[in-house]
Amino acid sequence: MRGFRVLWAAIVTASLILAAGVWLVREGHRTELPPQPTAAQMFSTSPKATDQAAATPATPAMSASPPTRIRIRTIDVEAPVTPIGLDAKGQLQPPPPDNNNLVGWYQAGAAPGQDGTAVMAGHVDNKRGLSVFYALGRLHPGAEVDIDRKDHTTAVFTVDAVEVYPKDHYPSDKVYGRTGRPELRLITCGGDFTKETGYQGNVVAYAHLARTET
Repeated sequence: MRGFRVLWAAIVTASLILAAGVWLVREGHRTELPPQPTAAQMFSTSPKATDQAAATPATPAMSASPPTRIRIRTIDVEAPVTPIGLDAKGQLQPPPPDNNNLVGWYQAGAAPGQDGTAVMAGHVDNKRGLSVFYALGRLHPGAEVDIDRKDHTTAVFTVDAVEVYPKDHYPSDKVYGRTGRPELRLITCGGDFTKETGYQGNVVAYAHLARTET
């Protein structure tokens, strides 16, 4: 239980770090914010619909194996994965900000496909332009996320919902809590933006393990 609390605290900090991104700049001019989830992409407020995803039969969990690559065809994502951990202050380090096409996986948590909630994070943009999770807010329920693993298997996840949260009301229990089946969270910065503080929130995609491929 102590390990989960440490993981929870670390990732809450990471969400705040990711929220400090930069506004996409092209030729010195500000452009529009990244895509934001709509009501159709979020969990329904109806108790029956909210429980629907959790009631989906669980696919048997996979053994632990580090992820090596992620593919989300519906939003044109194909990127290598790098492990990320905690810095000297106990904060989760996001992926290197100068690489536009790299996703970080919290290696002290669950591996994608393993029992538990695997956490992966990517930047939305940087001073060079769009980054790997720029279009995460456009991802719709039912889309598939393929995670290639070091053991030469692929964990295929189905997206349940995509939501956006202000950083001062981040629902850590909902995002990182165990659900009794292998799940995945994809996180990037989003929400409102100010020049002084960067992005004011996080976009979170929720997904569950649908099948495995070899």
